[in-house]
Amino acid sequence: MNRLFGQSRAKGPAPNLTDTIAALDGRGDSVEKKIQKLDVELKRYSDQMKKMREGPSKNMVKQKALRVLKQKRSYEQQLEGIRNQSFNMEQTNYTTQMLKDTKTSVDAMQTGLKQMKKEYKTIYIDMIEDLQDDKADMMEDANEIQEIMGRAYGMPEIDDADLEAELDALGDELLFDDDMSYLDEAAEAPTNVPGTSAKEDPASTQLDEFGLPALS
Repeated sequence: MNRLFGQSRAKGPAPNLTDTIAALDGRGDSVEKKIQKLDVELKRYSDQMKKMREGPSKNMVKQKALRVLKQKRSYEQQLEGIRNQSFNMEQTNYTTQMLKDTKTSVDAMQTGLKQMKKEYKTIYIDMIEDLQDDKADMMEDANEIQEIMGRAYGMPEIDDADLEAELDALGDELLFDDDMSYLDEAAEAPTNVPGTSAKEDPASTQLDEFGLPALS
């Protein structure tokens, strides 16, 4: 039977947009190179015609230039079609990839939401509130313990009025100490009699009737 009808060919992998775009770009580059070669040939014919006089020879060169120009126009149309087709496929490929990325993001979000719900079931709001209440109670007990440990024992009871009176008296004493500074200045004043040197004894100096050192 296989000899009569032949065997079915194995199907190759389905074409993808990326490979198709690459093939189109390669074909476009090939056509573009052909156009560049025709431009060089057209320039050569144009330079020849500028140097030639009117006649059969110039007409022959002109016909060659027209033929090359016609080929160039044909290749340019092909190149434009190839570039447009490649651009459209690139847009399709971009949109397809964007949709794939969106689906991947949505799947990841769904997976994360499921995991979040699973973890949330292991956490109880009431338990957290009880934990915070216990913590507050412990802090209050700790402060009370610190207050108890800081109590002073065996201290005499003193009236606040007595403390204020003692404080006022202490202020007067401090003020009196400040005013006694003139005594220190007096102690630092010179003790020698005017008109005598520091080495002379005032008692040995003879005074006149006015109590001043007598002039010798």
